[in-house]
Amino acid sequence: MIIRTKAPLRLGLAGGGTDVSPYSDQFGGYVLNATIDMYAYCTIEVTNTNKIEIYAADTEQYFESPSVEHLDTEDSALALHKGVYNRIVRDYNHGKPLSFRMTTHSDAVPGSGLGSSSTLVVTILNAFVEWLNLPLGEYDIANIAYKIEREDIGLSGGKQDQYAATFGGFNFMEFYEKDRVIVNPLRIKQWIIDELGASMLLYFTGVSRESAKIIDEQTSNVVMKKQESVEAMHQLKKDALTMKESLLKGNIQHFAACLGKSWEAKKKMAHTITNREIDIVYEAVLEAGAISGKISGAGGGGFMMLCIEPTRRIDVIRTLNRFDGKVFKFQFTKQGTVGWTLHSSRSH
Repeated sequence: MIIRTKAPLRLGLAGGGTDVSPYSDQFGGYVLNATIDMYAYCTIEVTNTNKIEIYAADTEQYFESPSVEHLDTEDSALALHKGVYNRIVRDYNHGKPLSFRMTTHSDAVPGSGLGSSSTLVVTILNAFVEWLNLPLGEYDIANIAYKIEREDIGLSGGKQDQYAATFGGFNFMEFYEKDRVIVNPLRIKQWIIDELGASMLLYFTGVSRESAKIIDEQTSNVVMKKQESVEAMHQLKKDALTMKESLLKGNIQHFAACLGKSWEAKKKMAHTITNREIDIVYEAVLEAGAISGKISGAGGGGFMMLCIEPTRRIDVIRTLNRFDGKVFKFQFTKQGTVGWTLHSSRSH
């Protein structure tokens, strides 16, 4: 038996960072995001060898072990894969080890700002849900994925990525204390989605970054009640509401203007969110015809999303091509994580 799953990566359009504790616990967080046609993939081949084999094809990391109840996640190599396995065996398989071969890969590198790590956890988790026929809904899968990353493995971060990957599409998310999350799917007319797609560019800066360090600084600023950082996060919340309304009404120009304002507020949350290299690229594309932009995710590198006048698209791309990064084509998607099972052998 072979199980395959995929989960979509996301663009954090507005409010990113307000989903991180302790801000979300104290004030409540709002996030506007949308999934795109870039994915994290997982294949599980069920075996009877009493072995666990895990291979991350994109990073060329391989792990092999006898089938045991618990895998050590202290070694950061494949910690996400092992963390999902440990949680599944403990909570959903009565502590009984499993025998399988797992292969994963992602369309985006870790530290890209598209939620790649959390999306990988969701797609691996969904593979076990599919295999073991577990009665888990979307909220369950997203919440368990969050707990695996934040509690079991101890990685810093927010909650939006797990929910985006699980639910898919355009969502306005609310985050409150005690891990309470409300996902509001947005019914956006297709012409608005098409116009937004025509008005956006995705540019990989060529620099991956460790989001946990940026998030730790942001968290510290909230704990220390640094006024500039907290006020910036309040602004991001307001921007998420405003941009949601602009999107629903199809006012892409207002959406773009608010995106730029939101980027200026985001940079005040932590000093590592931007750097000179990012600023140089941003200034150049504004001169070439971009309206606004921001770094997706925690900041510091990864993907930059830009709002542009569609007729200036090629001008902006030419400008971006002068730098070391890469322009990515993308489309928005409506579906969250999916899984399917192949019962026949691969030779058929």
